[in-house]
Amino acid sequence: MKTNTDKNDKLSLIGSISLGTGVMIGAGIFVLMGQIAELVGDLFPIAFIAGAVVVGFSSYSYVKFSNAFPSSGGVVKFLNKSYGPGTTTGFYSLLMYVSMVVSESLVAGTFGAYTLRLFPESYAGYASTLGVGLIVVAYIVNILGNKVIGATATFTAVIKVVGIAILAIAGLAISGFAGITGNYIPENTETLPQGFGFVAALALSILAYKGFTTITNQGGDIVNPHKNLGRSIIISILICTLIYVALALAVAGGLNIPEIIAAKDYALAAAARPVFGEWGSWITIGIAIIATVSGVIASVFSSSRLLAMLSNMKQVPSLTKFGSLKNPALIFTVSLAILLTILFDLTRIASIGAIFYLVMDIAIHWGLFRNLRKEVDFKPIIPVIAIILDVAVLSAFIYIKYLNDPLVLIVAAIGIVLILVAERLFMISHTDDEGNMPMGMKNTSDKNNKT
Repeated sequence: MKTNTDKNDKLSLIGSISLGTGVMIGAGIFVLMGQIAELVGDLFPIAFIAGAVVVGFSSYSYVKFSNAFPSSGGVVKFLNKSYGPGTTTGFYSLLMYVSMVVSESLVAGTFGAYTLRLFPESYAGYASTLGVGLIVVAYIVNILGNKVIGATATFTAVIKVVGIAILAIAGLAISGFAGITGNYIPENTETLPQGFGFVAALALSILAYKGFTTITNQGGDIVNPHKNLGRSIIISILICTLIYVALALAVAGGLNIPEIIAAKDYALAAAARPVFGEWGSWITIGIAIIATVSGVIASVFSSSRLLAMLSNMKQVPSLTKFGSLKNPALIFTVSLAILLTILFDLTRIASIGAIFYLVMDIAIHWGLFRNLRKEVDFKPIIPVIAIILDVAVLSAFIYIKYLNDPLVLIVAAIGIVLILVAERLFMISHTDDEGNMPMGMKNTSDKNNKT
């Protein structure tokens, strides 16, 4: 009877796709549209298609990992299987964690940018203040417990996904297909070789799809995980691609490129006004607020659980030392997100998140290709292609940031070095005389997923 109950409680494929799509179609799309247009001009709808192609190759490794080792540990489990417990797994896992916290900050900043559209221009400088307020609210919701989080996530996910889809389809129907000529040369890339800015922009379009990695965390909660996890990832990416491209075309039909760039922090709301009128702009702002609120709540929950998992695995210092604090992982996560929201604007936050994510993504593909050929059935050429694409995109993006905003690279480099050094010092601190590092997660697949 217990087994049947457990099976009845598990997610179906459709349920998994719904949750995955809800996470992927996050608040980031409300701000990334303008940032991508700033790099590629009127080719930004094409950038979402190209980004989906790159993510398609990238997702292959995650699908193969999920089919072979379905686990609620997700990416951390995959890194552990590839590199074993130790500095490498800890370093890349922390990069994933920090990229998730950066995403929280991006979403919180987006909340501030769109909410301020409801107020006079004199309040324009309060976007980060509103973002910090939202993170505090997310903390309060998270300490109230899983039931409140679950109910909030389910309700807002439906509104968010359906609302964005309707906006995309209706906007496209009213404004028609915008002309895509590629003749507009953005200021940031006018001195670069043709196509260079487009490749660099894919780092941001990839960021709009990175939510698919959270589907890998459903290994312990989905029916037939060895098959359905991979299917859920693929179908969710396809759905998001259709919605993103339709939305980009609708925005292109409502505004010209200089207008999109000028309103890059709230491009969707700006594009809705000429297409739908004032009420359309208000509805877009309302959907953006709902999407950002739900996105921050869910992201704070996921990232704080990831940090707690790393602590239990002894990949980071034990959080039990802060026994006087209730849920120290949650407090640390929220504090870091607040700091990032205060210190950086939306463009820089998105850039740092893209760099961290792509570095971690390359490690996933290399781990599969180099270390797991005997354990996982896969075609080696595909993760190799994924690595080449990631390296090309990351290199182009880093070069453009070097030319236009080197502070992003300085902050990202400092972050990477600090994470690596701290992780290595911690590993050394609990290595025994024989060179062993006792960890809390065995290098085996979850027993619960063998059925």
